[in-house]
Amino acid sequence: MNFCEQVLEILKADERFFSEDGALLRNAVYEAAMKMDETLLKRLFENEATKSRFFTKVDGFYVFDKIEFGWVINNREFLPDAFTRYKNKIGLIDHREDFISSGNNVVIAFPYKDCVLEFDSTDENQKRTEIFYNQTLGSEEIDRLFSQKVFTNAERHTAEGTGKAERYDGDNLVIKGNNLLSLHSLADKFAGRIKCMYWDILYNTNSDYVPYNDRFKHSSWLTMMKNRLEIAKKLLSNNGAICLQCDDNEMAYLKVLCDEIFGRDNHVNTVCVKMSELKGFKMGNLQNKFPKLKEFILIYALNKSAIQIKVETKLKDNLGSYVKYYNKRIVNIDDDCSKWIVESVPSDYDKIGHAKEMIYLVTRDSKVKDPLPLNQFCKFTNDDGDISYLYYDGNKVNTALFLSDYVKEPVGDIWMDISTININKESSVQLPNGKKPESLLRRILYTFTEENDYVLDAYFGTGTTGAVALKMKRRFIGLEQLDSHYEKSKCRLQEVINGDRSGISGEMQWKGGGSFVPVELKALNQKYVERIQDAAEDDLASIWEEVQETGFISSKIDPKDIDPAAADFKALPPDDKKRLLLELLDLNQLYVNYCDIDDETFSVSEADKAFTKSFYGDK
Repeated sequence: MNFCEQVLEILKADERFFSEDGALLRNAVYEAAMKMDETLLKRLFENEATKSRFFTKVDGFYVFDKIEFGWVINNREFLPDAFTRYKNKIGLIDHREDFISSGNNVVIAFPYKDCVLEFDSTDENQKRTEIFYNQTLGSEEIDRLFSQKVFTNAERHTAEGTGKAERYDGDNLVIKGNNLLSLHSLADKFAGRIKCMYWDILYNTNSDYVPYNDRFKHSSWLTMMKNRLEIAKKLLSNNGAICLQCDDNEMAYLKVLCDEIFGRDNHVNTVCVKMSELKGFKMGNLQNKFPKLKEFILIYALNKSAIQIKVETKLKDNLGSYVKYYNKRIVNIDDDCSKWIVESVPSDYDKIGHAKEMIYLVTRDSKVKDPLPLNQFCKFTNDDGDISYLYYDGNKVNTALFLSDYVKEPVGDIWMDISTININKESSVQLPNGKKPESLLRRILYTFTEENDYVLDAYFGTGTTGAVALKMKRRFIGLEQLDSHYEKSKCRLQEVINGDRSGISGEMQWKGGGSFVPVELKALNQKYVERIQDAAEDDLASIWEEVQETGFISSKIDPKDIDPAAADFKALPPDDKKRLLLELLDLNQLYVNYCDIDDETFSVSEADKAFTKSFYGDK
């Protein structure tokens, strides 16, 4: 057994260092060594071969050489499929030779589109290996990363059509690009102006059913969320709130992180919301645990004493169950019942009669009730004391409510009445296993905002937040990185301003209107990120040649050291080749910075210059 095999045998004793399919998690080993993990060091010390290699005796004490250990596990001889011969020349550790997990460190994440489930595929449950590129940067590497970015391809969408947006006039926004960098581009203009944020975040699960690699390593996931929550805090108004939807996987850790960022005293609620139905669960799929029906919404205020919350009320009958009527569920009650319209006739009535210009109801015992006037609500009480609110619009008699003794009660922190059935019928845009019901967003925006307040969604997806904001007369900003989601959100929002009748449209009496501007961060190295992710293996060498010509590569790299024609490079698996090339890019140059807008190198069009300068307030 050679030395590398001995090291591998020692590592096999620790399940932390291996995935479920038995693959060595090299970064987990490296991180443990850099942190001087007691268990790892003890096992290495107990083996004579590794003791003599990695420990040096100094004045009677043994000192662990973590640098030497790092070189061994990252050496190509340790695992033949490693790409670390090249990675060692790059170095993704800080000046202390340690992984970065606090301070100003930044996680930049790239969804690897070819290896995730595409929603327009023929088999949406098809399993694919999901790869997620994420890199951790130290504070010395982000001098330009958070600079304001140049915008491109701005359009203005209205009910009259779509045209170029020549300037920013306070429009609703959808921004395509990395959401962390987009948040920083919004920082100066919108600091302290966002009344409510709703983020349906990455859950960090083992699911393949969303088009992001939702498998961040736990520490990287927390760093990613920390980066975004810190800038979100600067954007919130003094009386604003942020609502973060997650599941069990990271909820407890996210709660502690939010306590640190917003302050524990600014925790408003942790809402439990039913997001699944028992219908469809099979006993053989329970896997020795209760069926998962819930998710959580963590709610934090910037200043809890300043927020004003409107708590909804719901109807409850005298048996304690929430009122249902004709397979629909009451969401809200106004004293005049002006929003309760269900297209059906109460079952207690036998037929509708007409006499001249009047309409009247005939009960099953042939008693004629008072006539219904046109376009007005009327309250009827039958012989048993049951109350019915009826409305006649000239075509149909609509019943708003039919129940016996009822009371109002406030909505609590367990939301069982948000229906997730038939969500795909809300707009023509489809997102299996990812869409949130408009009624959920309606409740959140009703609770924390008023008309014309700003709402920001940093995980915009297919645009549910924007759709609801339009229908409730709020202003919105949505951030989205994936091309497919960005296009779907534009399609959905166009439907809304054209008068979409799905979702909460009936309740809000939505007739259409409004506008929005979709715009993109102008890509620089980001376009190479996308090309590398989508490239065939044979095209990687030519892409690298193009990258070298731009000069936008990491300052740690000497391009002469990277030879795609070398045998070592050719021997790498395709995914490792892509991972290596991504790490060669200068992450400070993912998008064009605003300070470079007039530099001819970046080829910013006059139209893009005009819109970008109007957004940032420059002439």
